[in-house]
Amino acid sequence: MTQDKHPVIFAGAGPGDPDLITVRAKNALEKADLVIYAGSLVPEAVLCWKGERTEALSSAGLDLDEIIQKIKKSYENNKRVVRLHTGDPSFYGAIFEQMSELDEYGIPYQVIPGVTAAFAASAAMDMEYTLPEVTQTLILTRISGRTPVPDTEKLETLAAHNASMAIYLSLAHIDKVQEILAGNYGNDSLCAIAYKVSHPEEKIFYTPASELAATCGKENISRHALIIAGPSVEA
Repeated sequence: MTQDKHPVIFAGAGPGDPDLITVRAKNALEKADLVIYAGSLVPEAVLCWKGERTEALSSAGLDLDEIIQKIKKSYENNKRVVRLHTGDPSFYGAIFEQMSELDEYGIPYQVIPGVTAAFAASAAMDMEYTLPEVTQTLILTRISGRTPVPDTEKLETLAAHNASMAIYLSLAHIDKVQEILAGNYGNDSLCAIAYKVSHPEEKIFYTPASELAATCGKENISRHALIIAGPSVEA
């Protein structure tokens, strides 16, 4: 009798703290034969949940084809494979291109959601994004850069709503982010810089929108941080 092969699992590692991974993802890591993790983003501390004999492989030095071929070989050998992404895999996780490749090979997969950094940040800040009669919308986005965004989703357009906003992957363009937020929320509107939320190095900095760039420079923050804006920050 032929043994059914195990579907590949795309799992969210959460924002960094191993305790913020889901129970389902933890169980998948414990049973996995191979974990391919986003080594530049997923802290190795999260790998504490993998089994003693589980192979752990960082994808930091691998291209898409190398990742897929490693998954394919393990799948064909009846191995349990977990592809571990930071936060939630559906959010800036680049899983669509991987799933498309697996579809070409007829390899089944499942997705386990995770906690994204915006929610770890609001927890650290004791903040609610959606306040009655203040704002009922949360925008998760990034500024256009090396990865472009559609014209209808430019940061200027989204910031005009004055809703709660968490801006990912945009510190390389902090001067432009500052200009847009100050122009839409006001120079004196309070923003937060959430650095490595849920990690041991976590820091939250509050600053007027007009001083975002200066604060990032002063604190030597150039990556691994969210910019959070909107009336909920000041509540």
